[in-house]
Amino acid sequence: MVSWHNIETDTIQISGNGGDQIDAYLAQPKGQGPFPGVFVIHHMPGWDEWTREVVNKFALHGYIAISPNLHHRIGPGSLDDVVAAVRAEGGTPDAQFVGDFNAGVDHIRSLDNHNGKIGCIGFCSGGRQAYIAASKATYLDAAVDCWGGRVMMKETELTERMPTAPFDMTSDIKVPLLGLFGNEDEAPSPEEVNLTEQELQKHGKAYEFHRYDGAGHGFFAAHRTSYCIEQALDGWQKVFTFYEKHLS
Repeated sequence: MVSWHNIETDTIQISGNGGDQIDAYLAQPKGQGPFPGVFVIHHMPGWDEWTREVVNKFALHGYIAISPNLHHRIGPGSLDDVVAAVRAEGGTPDAQFVGDFNAGVDHIRSLDNHNGKIGCIGFCSGGRQAYIAASKATYLDAAVDCWGGRVMMKETELTERMPTAPFDMTSDIKVPLLGLFGNEDEAPSPEEVNLTEQELQKHGKAYEFHRYDGAGHGFFAAHRTSYCIEQALDGWQKVFTFYEKHLS
């Protein structure tokens, strides 16, 4: 049975990669806890209302949740303009993401009501970044990749910002990984998901992959036409079961 929590929320600033001050949305249960932590990695459409809803959802379920704005450095402007600028620049640099990730985790770890355990979950580009965090983060106990595209990358797709395919970081993964994917998705395609699973098996990594018929990209997002209620409800249950196992 779910135990609902009263929550408190705030938009704060953290010292991200290189000491840059970036905005972060924080939600946590009221009370002394201790509570596990979750870093929510927003999708390419940006640090939007749905991202805050996800952060709040985790807090309601008894987690301290944080989501820094990984696009903060692009500057003020409409969400659409900021996202367009990020895309034009070739995406968020992977090294910058890791620095911002570690900063967000450090903030949770500094809180007196934290239990010492940290998970992450990422959607779309954030799923790709969750895969990176699973291998590169300083502190992490469990990672969830929700339909992360470009985990596999052709050599021609590698750039200064993204110099290594996350797929090639698989041997360095240090934590259990949960993957949720739609079989109608094209990025990642079912074939790419299968190859990633084979690579995880090859290196003896602890993982769970779940694939959903009738679902494409972004099937958790209730504000988009891609939403698939039955698949999303089952997927969220998989997430909370996974976290209960590894973060309690």
